[in-house]
Amino acid sequence: MVGRRNNSRSAAKVDNICDLFTNIVDTRGSALFYDVVTYDTIIRNGRWFDGTGAPSAIRNIGIRDGHVVTITPDDLDQTGCPRVIDATGKWVLPGMLDIHTHYDVEVLVGPALTESLRHGVTTVMLGSCSLSTVHVDGVDAGDIFGRVEAIPREHVIGAIDQHKTWTNCEEYIAALEARPLGPNVAAFIGHSDMRAATMGLDRATQKRQRPTRSEQAQMEKWLDEALRAGFVGMSSQQLLFDKLDGEVCRSRTLPSTYAKPRELRRLKSKLRRAGRVLQSGPDIQNPLNLGSQVFQSLGIFRNPLKTSLLSAADVKSNPYAIKMLGPLARLVNRLGGNFRWQHLPVPFEVYADGIDLVVFEEFGAGAAALHLRDEVERNGLLRDETYRRQFRKEYESKFGVRVWQRDFFDAEIVGCPDESVVGLSFGEVGLDRGVHPVDAFLDLVVEHGRALRWRTTISNHRPEVLKSLARDPGIQMGFSDAGAHLRNMAFYNMGLRLLRHVYQSELAGKPFMTVEQAVHRLTGELADWYRLDAGHLRIGDRADIVVIDPERLDGSLDEYAEAPVEQYGGLSRMVNRNDDTVRAVLVAGEPVFLDGEATDAVGTRRTGRFLRAAHKAPAQTTRESELSSVS
Repeated sequence: MVGRRNNSRSAAKVDNICDLFTNIVDTRGSALFYDVVTYDTIIRNGRWFDGTGAPSAIRNIGIRDGHVVTITPDDLDQTGCPRVIDATGKWVLPGMLDIHTHYDVEVLVGPALTESLRHGVTTVMLGSCSLSTVHVDGVDAGDIFGRVEAIPREHVIGAIDQHKTWTNCEEYIAALEARPLGPNVAAFIGHSDMRAATMGLDRATQKRQRPTRSEQAQMEKWLDEALRAGFVGMSSQQLLFDKLDGEVCRSRTLPSTYAKPRELRRLKSKLRRAGRVLQSGPDIQNPLNLGSQVFQSLGIFRNPLKTSLLSAADVKSNPYAIKMLGPLARLVNRLGGNFRWQHLPVPFEVYADGIDLVVFEEFGAGAAALHLRDEVERNGLLRDETYRRQFRKEYESKFGVRVWQRDFFDAEIVGCPDESVVGLSFGEVGLDRGVHPVDAFLDLVVEHGRALRWRTTISNHRPEVLKSLARDPGIQMGFSDAGAHLRNMAFYNMGLRLLRHVYQSELAGKPFMTVEQAVHRLTGELADWYRLDAGHLRIGDRADIVVIDPERLDGSLDEYAEAPVEQYGGLSRMVNRNDDTVRAVLVAGEPVFLDGEATDAVGTRRTGRFLRAAHKAPAQTTRESELSSVS
């Protein structure tokens, strides 16, 4: 009986082992079959860049469940694969990051954000320059965004009032992810947002007002909540020529500019402890403020403060300033800081309708004109001879720090009902008419208003300097301002333009950096510094991918077009159109643009998600996890 019982147990154990072996074989067999023939997408025969700066290579890439599961020089079996993208002769790289946008309003009403997607940008950063929409109401958001970012105030108010359902950061994230997001989204919490919502916009923009203890505690609580929710950090702003819209607080500077050192120290201490980022814009007219903003990154008996400062630009108004920025960043970082300048890696060309351009905010006469919304009242001011004398005096002044070079000979008219002036500078018009360039400009503004369209390049005009900045480790590629200044500029394709600069220099036999390094600067370097799950293209990474035709990195990248923004009442905004350059864009493995055309997914279902800082998405799908546990 005992022997028979033992034999039965042994037989049962053998049967169980056989069953387990059969299950493993079946599982592994199905896994092999699954690996070979059930990719969602195959990208074949492209030059693959992984985003780390490592050498590129011709590879075939298999995508499943939104992740990269295979990268191989060998052919992949296409059986059962619904989508094969032939990338022969093309570059396959991680989707690019745009670390400085003002999509905070547009993401609510047009969450596809197609103007960035179509140029290979698969992750965008919200909440720049102290501005976000987490806590303020519609009217305050309209006052804050309307004039500073040149987004029509009434549309800002409408978007917030119609769509705001959140009361905190987690609810804000949920609200974004309930929309059909096109790209991934990450965010700063805006200091002006928190300050205005806590103190009220009126009190928050008065010099003698300070937050009470409870109001300071409220801002700190909100910052803690944002950091726990995965916001990359806080943005602040001390630049004094950004002005508010609206009636009550019109022409005051942003709320964060009124914050005193104690308020800022307490908020920054939370960023230090959490290892998150302060994005800030210094008061460029105050050298002490600029210096303190740079050196605040140093630890010295405390944690370093990761600081991203606006901005490194080769400005025409001061061609020597740029020579100090890179060495300054390197010095701070050698001393133990963690500091970066943000930089637009292309010429900063801006357009204006009449006098509506933010650079006029930096001197008194220009700001006085922009303060007046009524066109009749404004024109009366522009005609006044006393006003004109003041404008000419400030135009010709060589003192003080400025962004705009204030040279109307370097400002070309591109559109005007009076076609005789199109193609001329205001200085040339002044010579023809025998008047000062300022008077020529103001006369045309009074006569034609916003129908007078002109352009100038403010900075980044010297290619050799741009090459130096592109290589500088203390400088980040960013500052596109996507979603703002809709009539003034379009840098949605800035990453492509940097790649063109690098590639054409390489073809000319005068390389200044490798294409691999340029891709790294636009992708993995940014993602790693901001601690985001993006910017890489390796096995296990999410399949945020752009396929580029290097032969079409050409002059089409410099051209501007216009397209209406339906959500803003059909307002025509400046855009880039170089659809032959980007052959495919995928977000989480889902094609969103193919051959320059948006796919059915865009605007109808969510492809992107909110990226939480310091959070890594699982690299394996559920099935892959099951297989790894078996083995």
